[in-house]
Amino acid sequence: MLTDVHKTQRMASALTFLQHYHDEGDEFLDKIVTGNETWVKYVNVETKEQSRQWMHTHSPNKPRKFKQSLANRKLMETVFWDRKGVLLIKFMEPGTTITYCETLKKLRRATENKRRGMLTSGVMLLHDNARPHTAACTQALLQKFHRDLFDHPPHSPDLAPSDFHLFSWMKIWLGTQRLRVKTNKELMDGVKDWLSSQPATFYDAGIVKLVSRYDKCLNSEGDYVKK
Repeated sequence: MLTDVHKTQRMASALTFLQHYHDEGDEFLDKIVTGNETWVKYVNVETKEQSRQWMHTHSPNKPRKFKQSLANRKLMETVFWDRKGVLLIKFMEPGTTITYCETLKKLRRATENKRRGMLTSGVMLLHDNARPHTAACTQALLQKFHRDLFDHPPHSPDLAPSDFHLFSWMKIWLGTQRLRVKTNKELMDGVKDWLSSQPATFYDAGIVKLVSRYDKCLNSEGDYVKK
């Protein structure tokens, strides 16, 4: 539940974002690089949308659904992307560690290779408030790289493109892959193939949606944005 403080922070971020967009237009959206982490599981349940069934007034009782016992095998995936497509994909198995600063260094090299001139024209990094993202070493590294950091409000997955767009669609796809994946390599290759198969318009839509979402957030006095 959002507190009044959270709503105030969300409204402040919305106002800042919309002011940048008003002043710079699409050039501001071109600068945004966003990313986040998520667990990628071997077996994924269907979403409510996928399991929904059409029924009429005289239909018999709806079929019973049972709780599934899912395998606990999973990988941590980190994806950074912009409106043109994916910049960096990293996987980490449970029990292994990698620092966020190491990931940011790899992101810098990937951006330099895949988006010529973007580092010179300016990058606006948009990530959430997880501890590794706000750590002192992370902030120091970003200052060294001369990267602008957008102030993402806490408790706001509805304003994070990876959460409300990229990962939500990816997990719908994962729900169709039940029992097809048997090894880490198959899982990683499958996710990479799905990400690379999405057209640039898919990634562009995720970034462009930020404008309407921040506008709705501001108009609703900081409340959550559903769509």
